[in-house]
Amino acid sequence: MKLALITMGLALAVSACGGDNPTSPSANVPYSTTDLRVGTGAEAVFGRVIAVEYTGWLYSATGPENKGTRFDSSLDPGKEPFVLVAGGNNAIAGFSQAVVGMRVGGLRRVVIPPELGYGSQANGPIPGNSTLIFEIELLAIAPTS
Repeated sequence: MKLALITMGLALAVSACGGDNPTSPSANVPYSTTDLRVGTGAEAVFGRVIAVEYTGWLYSATGPENKGTRFDSSLDPGKEPFVLVAGGNNAIAGFSQAVVGMRVGGLRRVVIPPELGYGSQANGPIPGNSTLIFEIELLAIAPTS
């Protein structure tokens, strides 16, 4: 059932397309990606519509794996996988860039400094100038149209 929903969401997207303090920018935490599990399926290339599961945390220099406060997850009850364009502009730049090159089934951790995230603007539970950590699992890639 979940796979059917993901497939349907990807098809719709293709048809529509023709408690912790975050790190301050002065901390200079660089953008980085780490493959926690390399997928064996198709590769997400720039411009392809994909579906992912994700969880996001505020960066914490003292937290385990630098994970501070968890602020969002597509795995939360009532949420669906996130559908986006790899390398596109329908997600923050650091997230969208991070998925390019992943393979279906892969799990990647990405550290996103403020300039590739929300910058100085707050966004819901995310304070301005926050460095973010996401773990992203690539579920599916839409067929080309």
